[in-house]
Amino acid sequence: MKMSQPVSMLSKQDKAYLLDLARSSIDRAVCGQRLPEIDLYGLSDILRNDGAAFVTLTKGKLLRGCIGALEAYQPLAVDVREHAIAAALEDYRFSPVSAPELPHLSIEISRLTQPKSLDYLDAGNLIELLRPGIDGVVLADGSRRATFLPQVWEQLPNPEDFLSHLCHKMGTKPDTWCTKHLAVSIYQVEEFHE
Repeated sequence: MKMSQPVSMLSKQDKAYLLDLARSSIDRAVCGQRLPEIDLYGLSDILRNDGAAFVTLTKGKLLRGCIGALEAYQPLAVDVREHAIAAALEDYRFSPVSAPELPHLSIEISRLTQPKSLDYLDAGNLIELLRPGIDGVVLADGSRRATFLPQVWEQLPNPEDFLSHLCHKMGTKPDTWCTKHLAVSIYQVEEFHE
């Protein structure tokens, strides 16, 4: 299923730069080396402008770390570097990546559109409004919040299962999306990988 993309697309060079930046930043951070400054003035406008991204690390076909931002608050290049390092060293679900693992990691970057609030009437209407394979979804219940990128639809193609797993990730009962009116936002991504 084709995913909806942010309005202005990254060039092939921009994608290659971000993947290389993520890889070199992870390698240096894991090995305790100092990170060089990012020369923002030498980058394209899209990399200099504020952008939000998630960086996903896999080892084989297994998730090894995934961290990102839902809202743009810093230059996209800086955002990708920060979240690449965080995915390797700070994802609470995993131990920090070790140096021997580095050659076995694969990197995926997802650049997000601005999340938009989704108005819905009830659980049935929410199911009707979601677009599997296209929409990333954010659920919020008070101070609890969780998201699944659009790529998660590949593992959870049934909307009911998708929302139940997302509620569980948020730390609530899996059926909370059915029994309570939650704040729901959707977004799309431009995804690329090594």
